[in-house]
Amino acid sequence: MNRFSPLTHAFIVLVLSIGILYSLPNLYPAKPAIQVAYTDSSKSADQRLLSDVEQILTSNSILVESVGLKENNIVAKFSSFDDQLAAKAALQKNLLDQAIVALNLEPSTPQWLRDIGGGPLKLGLDLSGGVHFLLEVDIENALDNRLESLLNEYRKKFRDDRIGVESSTKDDTVLTFAFVSDEDYNKAIRAFNEDNITAVGTSLYDLQLNSIRNIVSLKYSQSAIKEIRDYAVGQNLMTLRNRVNELGVSEPIVQRQGSSRIVVQLPGVQDTTAAKKIIGKTANLEFRLEAAPTASRLRKEEFSYQDERMGSAYLEKKIIVAGERVTNANSGFDESGFAQVNITLDMQGGRAMQKATNGNIGRRLGVLFVEQKNKSTLVIDDAGNEVIEQTSYIEKRIISLATVQAVLGTNFRITGVGSPQEASELALLLRAGALAAPMKFVEERTVGPSLGKENIQLGVRSIIMGLLSVIAFMFFYYRWFGLAANIALFANVVLITGFMSLLGATLTLPGIAGIVLTIGMAVDANVLIFSRIREELKEGKDPQTAIQEGFSRAFVTIVDANVTTLIASIVLYAIGTGPVKGFAITLSIGILTSMFTAILGTRAIVNLMYGNKNIKELRV
Repeated sequence: MNRFSPLTHAFIVLVLSIGILYSLPNLYPAKPAIQVAYTDSSKSADQRLLSDVEQILTSNSILVESVGLKENNIVAKFSSFDDQLAAKAALQKNLLDQAIVALNLEPSTPQWLRDIGGGPLKLGLDLSGGVHFLLEVDIENALDNRLESLLNEYRKKFRDDRIGVESSTKDDTVLTFAFVSDEDYNKAIRAFNEDNITAVGTSLYDLQLNSIRNIVSLKYSQSAIKEIRDYAVGQNLMTLRNRVNELGVSEPIVQRQGSSRIVVQLPGVQDTTAAKKIIGKTANLEFRLEAAPTASRLRKEEFSYQDERMGSAYLEKKIIVAGERVTNANSGFDESGFAQVNITLDMQGGRAMQKATNGNIGRRLGVLFVEQKNKSTLVIDDAGNEVIEQTSYIEKRIISLATVQAVLGTNFRITGVGSPQEASELALLLRAGALAAPMKFVEERTVGPSLGKENIQLGVRSIIMGLLSVIAFMFFYYRWFGLAANIALFANVVLITGFMSLLGATLTLPGIAGIVLTIGMAVDANVLIFSRIREELKEGKDPQTAIQEGFSRAFVTIVDANVTTLIASIVLYAIGTGPVKGFAITLSIGILTSMFTAILGTRAIVNLMYGNKNIKELRV
């Protein structure tokens, strides 16, 4: 009685082995580091940049543990955060706009652990330091711009179709058109109805008709407003991710929160001004025809390609369509299997493109990426100190120059874009070249590396104190059974650490609180089991039967209690943000591991201590 099968023992050993193996990387603390990359993302870090970095660090007497090339970047490791910050200041001062210098934490995990996917726990901003931004997309502005554009489109459409319009106005979210005659009114109704059905069969507008006065009031339907909001937030999210990559931050977090907000977390970044400049910078696109060789200098401009190896080309000064007219872009393949990019414009953009390409088949159409950039200059201020001064400028580069094969409209494709990867990158630029709607900073937080280090120390101290307190109580109150529970409790902490590392979960300060709570909950399951064993002994049952009944009868109660807590933690993760999610993650993992250690782990130890033995007396 009270013996596990060899298969059950093997399963317990397997789970514990995985937990121990993937918790090992946390014994190797991450080193403060700096990541240096060329500002031009098309250029990979080379030996020349490495030599410059080494020379700057040496000339400023900054101690560095190691410096070398890693994944197209230069990575320098330091023994202290003070050396890291001093190195960042020196590199920024000397490299200016030549390179991006970003604070980082470089893992020191042995290679054999990395080869099997092992790595230390990812730390949140409150533990590693960095900046946190909460931005809100101005949906009303996006809707207002769409309505203004729609008003102009219909004014032009009615003018081209010779439909008499007495007046056309925009009042808040409603467009109102008054027509000259019944005939004009009926023609306009047909035009509205033709445009009102979307590709998925839903209504784009809600129309209110007044046939007596020949007035039509139009506003976007709820489904259209939701589509506009999702598009604006989605495109801004894509744009922000594209821009955050320029910071060279290790494992940044850019994700949607709620219906119209975006969270940006940049671990290791301490300069909020520089981060805000990149996140909030403007970018756009321009479609222009390639200039004829005989065109005068007044009608054409020379632009360099995004890939500098391709040189430059002349484009007409006249802009056909700007980036705000692009509503969607995705990569695909043409009939011959070559990569292409599919473009979707709004109605006004489609009409402009149709007019420009009609009669220009065979000419090349250029796509310009227009970006506002900052130039850093080292100057002396009034106090005689060296400071870095930022000035902004506009840069325009060609990202595509393809031949027009047919008259283009709202939907067309760009071919000759190179590899599928290059096509995907171009589609990303077309989608994320400009913000779909303005954004405002709702919340801004900065956590210094020293504060993060202090948080870790306090968090680890709380776990140790909680663990020791529980161990002392369990051993004093339950004797040898308490020892078994304490061994299982220690295994539980190892499993939580190992599986959080394996799953790539992020540990935050509230997450540490979740671990401390889990320690108490894990012991609670053992308390239920041991109390039940005591009751069975009081009823006069022999020790082996009491152990068997105690574990089996407490099982249902333990599962019920933990499942309800698990449901609550899942709900917290689903609707919570930031710290709440961190707490929910560790609590969920802790519940699962504590059930394993309390039900299987503790019983395996008790079975080894008392199983199949002739016990006359049992003290619990």
